[in-house]
Amino acid sequence: MSATPWQALRIGDTDREAALRALGDHMGAGRLSVDEYGERSALVATAKTRGELAEVFTDLPEPRPHFGPLVAPVHPAHQPVYPVHPPMAPPPVRRSSGLAVAVPVAVGVALMAVFLFGFRVFPPFIVLPVVLLFLFTRHRRWH
Repeated sequence: MSATPWQALRIGDTDREAALRALGDHMGAGRLSVDEYGERSALVATAKTRGELAEVFTDLPEPRPHFGPLVAPVHPAHQPVYPVHPPMAPPPVRRSSGLAVAVPVAVGVALMAVFLFGFRVFPPFIVLPVVLLFLFTRHRRWH
């Protein structure tokens, strides 16, 4: 199997984004007009290989796209094997018992009744929070 020349190697999105940033720097420095920037940006967006990307910068100084070193692919037999673990189950969600709402509401109603009507209606409002506590604190299942 012969070695692939660097110009024929395919590029990825990060290479295209770096080239577009470099073109923006050249336009900012006045080396490219807005029309030239648009034409070259279109070429960069459709480039598939390193050679196609390098052609866009043949008449421009630095900055240019730089490519990393060529790395030989790892043979599947030499790749490390990592154990595959089943996904962890999410922790159980405990529903609110309603106590957090029932008690403050009952206490608020009792206080309003005391301030509005005096202490003569207070005893029934002592029973109401106790009943609500009993209703909302029964054993609930975890869902």
